[in-house]
Amino acid sequence: MTKILFVINPISGDIDKEDLMEDLKAFGRQHDLTVDIFKTTGEEDEKKLKEMLASYKPEIACAVGGDGTVSLTAKSIINSEVALAIIPMGSGNGLSKDLGIPQNIDEALQLLVDHQKMAIDTLDVNGHLSIHICDMGFNALVVKRFCGGETRGPGAYAWIAMQEFMAYEPKKYTIKTDGKTIFDGEAFMITVTNARAFGSNAAINPTGVINDGEFEICILEPFPKSSSLGILYRLYTDTIDDSVYTHRFSCSSASIINHAEEVSQIDGEPEDLGKTISFRAQPQNLHVLLPPQAV
Repeated sequence: MTKILFVINPISGDIDKEDLMEDLKAFGRQHDLTVDIFKTTGEEDEKKLKEMLASYKPEIACAVGGDGTVSLTAKSIINSEVALAIIPMGSGNGLSKDLGIPQNIDEALQLLVDHQKMAIDTLDVNGHLSIHICDMGFNALVVKRFCGGETRGPGAYAWIAMQEFMAYEPKKYTIKTDGKTIFDGEAFMITVTNARAFGSNAAINPTGVINDGEFEICILEPFPKSSSLGILYRLYTDTIDDSVYTHRFSCSSASIINHAEEVSQIDGEPEDLGKTISFRAQPQNLHVLLPPQAV
C-alpha cells in the first residue's frame, strides 16, 4: 500500500481541521492507502517533520494548506524520492496553480490515487529554498504587510497593494550573471522564478518552464501611474513581455545587489536577505504529483 504523510497546520484558516483530518483518514481507508498526519506547531516544525519522514518512510508527503505549509513540506523532502502532493487551502496557492493542481479539495485529493510524477527545478537563494517565486521591491513589501496583518484572502492583499502603490518609490538594483552586469538601475519590482505566475494568476513569466534547468529574472522598471492598468492587463493576459517597462533574462545562476537592502519575499514569506543575493538553479530536485493530463 502507498504510504502518505499529510502535513497540516491545525489552527490556520477558517476550515475545521479536526473534521478535515478525519476526512483525510477516511479517504485513505477508502483507497487502501496507509495514512499518517503531521501537525505543525510553529516550533521546530522542519526538524520534527524530517524526523517523522525518516521513521515513517512515505512515498508521498502531502501539504494541506497554504504556501507556508507547502514550503515546509518541500524543504523536508528536497533531493529525495518522496513526492510532494498539495491540497491547496491558502490565500495564494501559487505553486499548485502553476502545476495545474485542482483548487477544489476533493479534486486535489484524487491526485493521490490518479496522478503523474514529475521532477521540477528549485532555486537556492542565499541558502534558502525557493520552490516558486522570489522577488524584491513592491510585491515583497506588500507580502511583508500582508503576513503581518490579521486579515487573509485576495481582497486583503489587493487592499494593501493599492495602499502601498500610491507611495512606493522604486529602488536601485544591480544584476549580474555569467560575470556580466545585465542591469544597473532602478526597478519597481524584480522577480526571480522558474514558474509562470503569482498565486493571483498574474503571469510575470508567461513562458517559464519549471523543469528546464534555468530560471528567469523579470524586471519591472519604474512606470507612470497612468500606465498601471495597462501593465495589470498584460499581467493577466500573458502579454507582459510586450510592455516597454519589462525585461526578462534566463540563466542558471545570478547575483542581485539590493542597494536599499529592502525586504525580499520567498514563496509568500518575507525574508531579509541582505544587500547581495545569490541565486542558483537546482535542476529537478523536487518530485511533485500532477494531474494525469498535465504536461
